[in-house]
Amino acid sequence: MTLLFAAGFLSGVVNAIAGGGTFLTFGAMTLVGLPPIVANATSSITQFPGYVTSALAYAREIRADLREAMILGALSLVGGLSGALLLLSLSNPSFRALVPWLLLAATVLFAAGPYLKPKALSPEKPISPAGLAGQFVTSIYGGFFGAGMGIMTLAVLGLTKGGDYHRLNALKNFLAVVIAGMAIVVFTGGDVVGWPQAAVMVPAAAIGGYSGVWAARRVPQAAIRALVVGVGLMLTAYYFVKA
Repeated sequence: MTLLFAAGFLSGVVNAIAGGGTFLTFGAMTLVGLPPIVANATSSITQFPGYVTSALAYAREIRADLREAMILGALSLVGGLSGALLLLSLSNPSFRALVPWLLLAATVLFAAGPYLKPKALSPEKPISPAGLAGQFVTSIYGGFFGAGMGIMTLAVLGLTKGGDYHRLNALKNFLAVVIAGMAIVVFTGGDVVGWPQAAVMVPAAAIGGYSGVWAARRVPQAAIRALVVGVGLMLTAYYFVKA
């Protein structure tokens, strides 16, 4: 319980500063012995409150792009459902064989995050068909695994829509709520959620998210990013050795 609470708290802190809290929650649940599918599903539960509060904080920006938010949200709903059902179709050994590759890809993506962020004032345009397709693929990944989903969404929106960074970040947070919410419904129905572990980690993540605002003013984002990348690499090595 102490390990899970600490991981939940730190995930809230790093999500508030740089993102990447999924690495910590998934890793902690792996260490306490949860099967990888259950650890992945439970990690979605622990991240969800942070997605909701972030989206609420951006309510004005979401309303400004309401039409595109609804279109992208509908695509993300279907994609998140598809990804979550794909996860449930696998056995734990099958998913465990995929985990090191997923972690490696997510770690590389997270490390490249600063280079994938859209320019703050790039020209805004309606999202292109390529952007819709890109977000659909991202939502499938988000429903299936989730680590690095926010960075992928920002990259897709920045390349295919552009505009003010905060408006794109608002859309990203809204879509994360849709994808994670659908995944949680599927995982709950599939009975693959570790509810005792979630009960420890959810309040810890909420406290960490609040504390992260304080930490964000004092801790360099690069240091937090290095910590998350380090954890991602260690988890990747751990699962490669197990595989």
